[in-house]
Amino acid sequence: MSSVTRSETLSAATIREWTRAHVLVSWSEQGRLSPIPIVEAHGSTLRAADGSTYLDFSSGLINVNLGHGHPKVVRAIQEQAARPCYVTSSFGSDSRAALARALHEVSPSGALTKTLFTTGGGEANENAIKIARMVTGRHKILTAYRSFHGATYGAATASGDKRRWAAEPGIPGVVHFFGPYPYRSPFEVAPEHEAGPALRHLEGVIMYEGADNIAAILLELVPGTNGVIVPPDGYLQGVRDICTRHGILLIFDEVMTGFGRWWGSEHWSVVPDIMTFVKGVTSGYVPLGGVSVSPAVAAHFDTRTLWAGLT
Repeated sequence: MSSVTRSETLSAATIREWTRAHVLVSWSEQGRLSPIPIVEAHGSTLRAADGSTYLDFSSGLINVNLGHGHPKVVRAIQEQAARPCYVTSSFGSDSRAALARALHEVSPSGALTKTLFTTGGGEANENAIKIARMVTGRHKILTAYRSFHGATYGAATASGDKRRWAAEPGIPGVVHFFGPYPYRSPFEVAPEHEAGPALRHLEGVIMYEGADNIAAILLELVPGTNGVIVPPDGYLQGVRDICTRHGILLIFDEVMTGFGRWWGSEHWSVVPDIMTFVKGVTSGYVPLGGVSVSPAVAAHFDTRTLWAGLT
């Protein structure tokens, strides 16, 4: 039986061989893989085991926003490793409390006050759905067809693209609608007129599904893997108005758009009731994400159990 200690360096051939033999790689036909074995990363440069270098134009999977090997982040991880690395959620932790406070301070308009921490985007979005259902007592969740919210069962169901098919039938109560798509408008209008028809379509879906049945609308601010679709001005503001009028919670999935100008929603001055984040919060150095909620959502659990949690 072959083994290797962490201090040893594997050859490029061994990395490829063991990866193909023992690693299941996401979204891939495993038999066709020939992975490039990366052994070092600094800034935007990756170095392979054979000495070849590559420029990381996509910041990993749109998450390494500070670049690879940033010395301040590495030092902070090293310092925290010498302190308590794990504190069960029912106890207090200085690092957890300080991060939650900082997230409140930089949240859109400072309007989100409490955060449930997770380790991934799918977990964050699934907990956002659970929270919305608990708070409203409603069960339906509306999401766009051109969207991706994660690979876990509920998050995959919420996703609109074909990656949800493998998880179907999935969780009940998810309804998809068409969002604005200026490149090939489903409403057959010019890009500058896309917001109005898209909002009327959403209102129609709400009418047929019953507003009193809908807990939340879950949106990627800028759908990423479905085309980097920037919403036209007026669309997000219109969705916010629709949610407010019908008592529907608005969830923004800021997994990709967070930690740039802090939040993508700030470009349109729209504040959600619930917001999810992962990726850029740690620049991908350690697994961490979360669900931040408004005071009204948080207050619901002052006298009710929050049926959500992770070890």
